[in-house]
Amino acid sequence: MSAYPEGTPCWADAMFPDVEAAKSFYGELLGWTFDSGSEEFGGYTQARSDGRAVAAVVPRMQGVEGPAAWNLYFASADAAATAAKIRENGGTIAVEPTRVGEFGTMVTAREPSGAYFSVWQAGAHEGFEKTGGTGAYCWAELTTRDPAAADAFLPAVFPFEVRTMDVDDVDYRVFRIGGRPVLGRLGMTDEFPPDMPPYLNVHFAVDNCDAAIVTVTKLGGRLLSGPMDSPFGRFATVADQQDAAFSVVDLSTTEGEMPSFA
Repeated sequence: MSAYPEGTPCWADAMFPDVEAAKSFYGELLGWTFDSGSEEFGGYTQARSDGRAVAAVVPRMQGVEGPAAWNLYFASADAAATAAKIRENGGTIAVEPTRVGEFGTMVTAREPSGAYFSVWQAGAHEGFEKTGGTGAYCWAELTTRDPAAADAFLPAVFPFEVRTMDVDDVDYRVFRIGGRPVLGRLGMTDEFPPDMPPYLNVHFAVDNCDAAIVTVTKLGGRLLSGPMDSPFGRFATVADQQDAAFSVVDLSTTEGEMPSFA
């Protein structure tokens, strides 16, 4: 049984053409330290914040193309059963259920609107050891051009309760488990570049959003959008120097009233 409830985001990792450059970037930006890479698992290298596991970086496998990207894992008690639900509800499987030593079993898939994600059935590795604090994962949003497809798919695969944010001109839904928000879904507008594919945007907590942006650009990354103030925190979306997109958010700096949900 997973340490995380079924459907909860429980881990994040990314493949990089230059993993040493990634370690340098995230080490300075988020304060991460890194374990030794596992040769048995292709140089898979776990990152830590305050000594606790928060993510992993891994050298890109031979033959893999495209920019680096963060990959989000959702907890499952039975990865094979979740893979079957993914197929039954219009998703596609990119990596069939695969045992990763004693650590657990993974599946990689695409939801119907095209965004990649993974599923994790925990073994010895249960997932994030720290969330919500500085240097750790704190939120994720599925950003898509086909919200209806995503909205039908997600609660059919995972036990999500769905709520719609009551905000003018923003197509946003929140998926909850046991009443706790675990995932957002943002409908893309014409403001998004036309060639931008759907993706799961992973958010990492920082002490100061504006200072984080300065560090990102100093290290060769770039600002994609923001910074913006919200009732949930001050945030910006950035890309590292290898083009992996993610968001940084200062959860302590908030502005405005919390929106209502239908």
